Amino acid sequence: MLLSLSLALPVGQAQAQEGTMEKIKATGEIVLGYRETAIPFSYLDNKQKPVGFSLDLCSEIVTALKREPGMADLKVSYQPVTASNRIPLLGNGSVDIECGSTTNTKERQKVVDFLYTTYVTGTKIIARVDSGFKGLEDLKGKKIAVTVGTNNIKAVQAASEKNALNFELVYGKDHAENFLQLRNKRVDGFSTDDILLSSLRADSDDPKGYDFVGPFLSTEPYALMVRKDDTAFKGFANQVLAELFKNGQFETIYDRWFLKPIPPRGVTLDVGMSPELAELMKSPNDSGV
Repeated sequence: MLLSLSLALPVGQAQAQEGTMEKIKATGEIVLGYRETAIPFSYLDNKQKPVGFSLDLCSEIVTALKREPGMADLKVSYQPVTASNRIPLLGNGSVDIECGSTTNTKERQKVVDFLYTTYVTGTKIIARVDSGFKGLEDLKGKKIAVTVGTNNIKAVQAASEKNALNFELVYGKDHAENFLQLRNKRVDGFSTDDILLSSLRADSDDPKGYDFVGPFLSTEPYALMVRKDDTAFKGFANQVLAELFKNGQFETIYDRWFLKPIPPRGVTLDVGMSPELAELMKSPNDSGV
């Protein structure tokens, strides 16, 4: 059982609860930001309810908050976010935690903070099997879809420049739109994090009709995102995650979304926990790339 975690914070941090903790207490509400198509991390199920791995982790933080004095009746609201507006909405107070599929980068750390890493993935490119593409060189001069506001854009551009591939980047508003472009042959490839591509492929009408092309183009540590320099709230939330790592609940949540059937179609992704993530559970950190 998680205890009242604010009691465990250093005095300086406990007195610094003038950010998110104070806002939540004053309003009686916490707003969770979620993505609509980032399966299995954060998306809408067939009843248009926000669900996913990241949302389950955020729910554990909310449960711990409700144990704090005066927060038993804390209301939970949900705000959809995109790759483009997630940081602005967090910064202006519209969202209190971003429960999505966001990579912790040093560039983003200039304006937001990240909790402990909760998933490790990387940038890859997926294409239609009937295209015949086998390696990156086969994609030279081809149209590659990328999602606006994602870290994957830099990785794809770097690979294109390094290998003189001259990719023509096509920018989509979200992952679902880009996968649709690939399905309808409006682009030759689609690049984002491999787990998101695997999820979209598994949930498609023809999972065997798509395959990865080429190696990883980057490493992407995912983490829940909070406001910059909000030491008290970040400390509280990280202690919740650390407890989940220790007591086995994190693995239970992981298995629910990566090793068992998930909504809306009951697809099983069958993606076991990576050695990198297992090691991070033993020694949590919030390092970015």
